[in-house]
Amino acid sequence: MALDEAVRELVDGRNFAVVATLNPDGGPQTSVVWVGRRGDDVVFSTTAGRKKARNLARDPRISLTVYDRENPYRSVEVRGTAELLPDPHKELPRELSRHYLGQD
Repeated sequence: MALDEAVRELVDGRNFAVVATLNPDGGPQTSVVWVGRRGDDVVFSTTAGRKKARNLARDPRISLTVYDRENPYRSVEVRGTAELLPDPHKELPRELSRHYLGQD
């Protein structure tokens, strides 16, 4: 699904996002994450042992809200299914660190 311009703009900025996944009992679990974009895919990094990673491995449904740092009343939400991809060389965390902090 193609992302609209408002989503692209906020994801491409240095804005924080809240990822919501589902716990085994159906309750929500949220985490603040850095986000990036690869084409029309919104990406974020996590490790296998984290609660959000375990939740997504069991149930890939996800909601992600990106907030504008300059105007926190402006936000966009993306809903869909997540795909957990291996990143053995930790390229995505380094990419996100360069984007958000200007360093690896």
